[in-house]
Amino acid sequence: MSDGMRRFALIFTLWPCFLTAQEFRTLTGDEILSALADQKLDYGNGVWQTFDKAMLTQYFAGGHSAGRWSVRDDRYCSLWPPSDLWACYDVHQNGDVIRFVDENGATTDGKLAD
Repeated sequence: MSDGMRRFALIFTLWPCFLTAQEFRTLTGDEILSALADQKLDYGNGVWQTFDKAMLTQYFAGGHSAGRWSVRDDRYCSLWPPSDLWACYDVHQNGDVIRFVDENGATTDGKLAD
């Protein structure tokens, strides 16, 4: 196999990995605010969440839950009473899909609802 063919084979083999790595972009604090404020995310299976500009959030998964949200140090943070602990997540976006990434690397994807 020629050097050119090897190079092409290597690029072709790595291309899907490159595309996958580039799909989601990490959002800054201002971008998080812009992406989420006055929006609704659909998580599938009848589960959804709203984010209003007053920094209140509603979550529905068979029943309603209300909490608060904020952006701190380029991360989305939420507080769900009766807990008084804020949980924070990195936020990534690919088109109309928002991905939350917790401190352990677990992800939750939601699609911006129309």
